[in-house]
Amino acid sequence: MKKIKVGILGATGSVGQRFVQLLDGHPWFELEALFASERSVGKKYKEVAKWFLPYKMPDEAAEMVVKSMDDVSEIRDIAVLFSALPGTIASEVEKRYAQAGYAVSSNVSVHRMEPDVPLVIPEINADHLALIAVQKEKRGWDGFIMTNPNCSAIVLTLSLKPLMRYGIKEVRVSTMQAVSGAGYAGVPSMAILDNVIPFIGNEEDKMESEPQKILGTLEGSEIKNATFNVCASCHRVPVMDGHTEAVWVKFEESVSEEEVKKAFMDFTTDIKTPFAPEKAIILREEQDRPQPKLDRDAGKGMSVSVGRIRRGRMENEIKYIAQGHNTIRGAAGASILNAEVLLERGYI
Repeated sequence: MKKIKVGILGATGSVGQRFVQLLDGHPWFELEALFASERSVGKKYKEVAKWFLPYKMPDEAAEMVVKSMDDVSEIRDIAVLFSALPGTIASEVEKRYAQAGYAVSSNVSVHRMEPDVPLVIPEINADHLALIAVQKEKRGWDGFIMTNPNCSAIVLTLSLKPLMRYGIKEVRVSTMQAVSGAGYAGVPSMAILDNVIPFIGNEEDKMESEPQKILGTLEGSEIKNATFNVCASCHRVPVMDGHTEAVWVKFEESVSEEEVKKAFMDFTTDIKTPFAPEKAIILREEQDRPQPKLDRDAGKGMSVSVGRIRRGRMENEIKYIAQGHNTIRGAAGASILNAEVLLERGYI
């Protein structure tokens, strides 16, 4: 397969850096351009990116000159733009590029809940990509926007999908979220060290709404949301990478621990692209697993680990722990996987 050229919007931030790292050597995509704010334009990437990942900055990216996000005319040979933009500017910029004919694979929240924008976890709802045609016709665009979910919502929703066969009635989730989810300078060290912060702006709203769209069904040109409610409480903890979630699921009827374990173990998909993990869900049998330090890199950071499956105190309730890498499966890796599926299925 001939490589297609891609660019990154918001390349200097924490998620933008993950895009740079993960796209290095990608078998299908060739990184052609890096875009950032005006203060970085015209400078080499290595001069403006405060690189914090525990990996060497890719040599080719390091020497690339950062471009302005207004330079649409200079990138006509790019097929996909990965967006890691701040939400304050993402809406206008992503729409402008989609209108100009680009496929925008966005990690940003601003468009996720719009009815004609696919909010996709390919192992769950790749059929929702059919909304792309609806979006292009409705808006008169030559390109389109597709999105991946919030980092915590991805972990939760992947774990819920195998359990839907038993009839989910209600979900409660309490998250323990890594500091990398707030960006390089998002949480001051004096605030998070020796501490837990029991509030993350807008996070609970995303956790409660996004799974319903993802797990909903495509009916014609619309998504009919899943019918169960999700109640979330989100917390920032002093962990570098990896979000951990305590989940309580109430079912319509009694479900055993063994049935839930089997549902997780049996979960398979037909997604076989480079970033698709061999197993999207990995069952951890040890009593004290999953843990971020031990499990966040499972499936090269693209697998979700589940464990501590046990009965709850409420009627027909099962509780468990889910864990996933927030900046790979929950951010840049998810956007790249989405773009791979777009390419494989002929959308780009």
